[in-house]
Amino acid sequence: MIGLDTNVLARYYIEDAADAEAGRQHVAARHLIESGTPLMVCKTVVLELEWVMRGFYGFNPAEVARVLHHLLNLAHVVVEDRETVVQALARCEAGLDLADALHHASYRGCDAVASFDDKGLARRASRLKLLPKVMVPG
Repeated sequence: MIGLDTNVLARYYIEDAADAEAGRQHVAARHLIESGTPLMVCKTVVLELEWVMRGFYGFNPAEVARVLHHLLNLAHVVVEDRETVVQALARCEAGLDLADALHHASYRGCDAVASFDDKGLARRASRLKLLPKVMVPG
């Protein structure tokens, strides 16, 4: 099994025609990912990939979701804590940002999640009726 870094996934999913090296890396990433070789992606790489796509390349949430769904559906790719990532992606599609959604999904065994992000995570989680509830300390 081969673990994938964010930059390999970014080169696979993002065709950046800016330079020849990016093109070479795209071909190499395609060869590896489409080879059927057992691969693994840790959830921190999923989080970083979303940030790169959204923050650096300007992907919209639907485009990011499409990429992550594709990755999750590759039979030869193991995604660390897959259930949590799937749950986070669903919550992201419902309105949370992926980082908050992944944090929240990771705390599913807790009684509550404490956050000072009242206008973001707390309100959105409440609106979506997510459990565990998000509480604002103080």
